[in-house]
Amino acid sequence: MVSPNPAPALPSPTRLHVPFLSLRILLVVNAFASSVTARNTVVVHRALADDRGHGGNDVEVVETNRRGHATRFAQDAARRGFDVVIGFGGDGTLNEVATGVAGTDTALGVLPGGSTNVFARTLGMPNDPALAVRQLAEGIAARDIEPIGLGKVNGRYFCFHTGVGYDAAVVKEVERRASMKRWLGHPLFIYAALRTWMVKYDRSAPHFTVATPSAPPVQDGYFTIVLNTNPYTYLGNRPLDLSPAASLDRGLVAITFRSMQISAILGGLSGALKGGGVQASTTLDLQTDLTELTISHDVPFPYQLDGDYLGETRRLEFSHVPDAVRLVRPALHLP
Repeated sequence: MVSPNPAPALPSPTRLHVPFLSLRILLVVNAFASSVTARNTVVVHRALADDRGHGGNDVEVVETNRRGHATRFAQDAARRGFDVVIGFGGDGTLNEVATGVAGTDTALGVLPGGSTNVFARTLGMPNDPALAVRQLAEGIAARDIEPIGLGKVNGRYFCFHTGVGYDAAVVKEVERRASMKRWLGHPLFIYAALRTWMVKYDRSAPHFTVATPSAPPVQDGYFTIVLNTNPYTYLGNRPLDLSPAASLDRGLVAITFRSMQISAILGGLSGALKGGGVQASTTLDLQTDLTELTISHDVPFPYQLDGDYLGETRRLEFSHVPDAVRLVRPALHLP
C-alpha cells in the first residue's frame, strides 16, 4: 500500500528545494553571546515557527551553559529525528552544532549571535539576528538545503578556519578576558593582537612544520591559517580575504607565514586588505585545494578552531570532508 504522504527522498549532492510538511526544529541558544537577548530570542522563535502557510513548524528551544553543550544537544536532536538544528550564538556555538549534526540527515541552520559571526556573514547574512532570521526562515520554508564540505582536524570539524601559532595565541589572550568580549568586541581583538605580538609569542624561531602530499614540507612555520571558507574574518564591516580558493565546494587552503617580521606580515596581508587574497612569496607559503595536511613539531604549539582556543599540541592532522553536513541556505533576496 502506498502512503498518501510519502517521506522525502534523501538529498543527493545537489541543492534540495522541496516545499512540504512542517518541520521539527531545535534552536540552540547561547544566551551569553554578545548579540543574543531575551527579546530577540522570542522574535527568532516566532519567525522560525511560522512556516509560510505550510502549517507551522514545531520549534524547541534549549540554552547552552558550558563548552561542548551545543554539540550534545545537536547529537541528541539528530538521534531523535529533528529536521533542522539551528545554532544561535557566536561562531563557537555554530561549530559545536555543526559537529553534532555532521554525517546525519539533520540539517544545519545558522543565526548570528556573536560579535563577528564569520560563517553567517560568509553565507550573506547580516549581523542583526532579527534580519537574519527572516532569511533563514525563508530558506527553511523553501526547503533550500544542500550538502557542504567541512574541514576536520584531529577528529573535530571546523566550518571556516583553524588558526595555528600566533593566530591561536591571540584568541587565547581574548578568551582570558571573555567577560569583556560582549562589550568591547573588535577593540579587544586589536588589543590582544598587539599584546601577543609584543610579549606573548616567541617571534625568534619557527614553531612547526607543515606537510602536504603535493609539495615539499614547510619547515619554518611561524603561524598558519587553514581555511574552509573565505574571508578569514571581518574587521568591522570589511572582510579580510585571504584566498578566493577557499569555498564550501573545494578543498582546504593552507596559508603559512614563514617570518614574523612586521614587513613580511603586512606585505603578505596587503592583498587581503584590498580584497584580492594573499600571494605566495619567500615569506608566505600558499597551498590550495588540499584534501589533507599535517602540522607538527617536537615542542607543543597553540591552535584555535572557528574562534575557540583549544590549547597546545605537537601534531594536527587535517582533512577535507565533502558533503559533511546539510546546510539550510538563507534566502538572500527576501520577497
